[in-house]
Amino acid sequence: MMQQLTLDQVQSRLGEFLGDALVEMEMLYDMLTVTVDKEKVFDTIRFLKEDVDLNFHFLTTLCGLHYPDAEKPFGLMIQLHNMPSNIRIRIKTFTSDTEPVFKSLTSLWPAANWMEREAYDFFGFRFSGHPDMRRILNMDSLEGWPLRKEYPLEDPFRKDKDDKMFGR
Repeated sequence: MMQQLTLDQVQSRLGEFLGDALVEMEMLYDMLTVTVDKEKVFDTIRFLKEDVDLNFHFLTTLCGLHYPDAEKPFGLMIQLHNMPSNIRIRIKTFTSDTEPVFKSLTSLWPAANWMEREAYDFFGFRFSGHPDMRRILNMDSLEGWPLRKEYPLEDPFRKDKDDKMFGR
């Protein structure tokens, strides 16, 4: 009979694996949340997936984060699930790079393809090693990144607006 994995075991194994790359480990909303250095996030995800005992084999979600006032304003959040033990884990990483680049998870989960394209489309994050990094939900002609709130507020090509009606 397979032994159930416990959160204490996950915390212990991750702490050993990450060493100095571990920024923070805490329980948030009943989910273990681990913040790691950007350079170590791919290795951490691979370790969680491929380690026979940990077995976080299901990629639940991956999305971008933006905290404009933070020291490291851009981040990535990844949630994994170990279904046999019914344990979920959240991995976060942050960067101060203005053009963030993360290593693609598509080599571990093909399903990461769509999620990474969405993060690119809305936050401008790039994923090295991604097979098809282009917009997926917004128009190709859209300038900027909607969830960074970096986009033109008006359509510069509109001809039906008269600037004198807007005090300009």
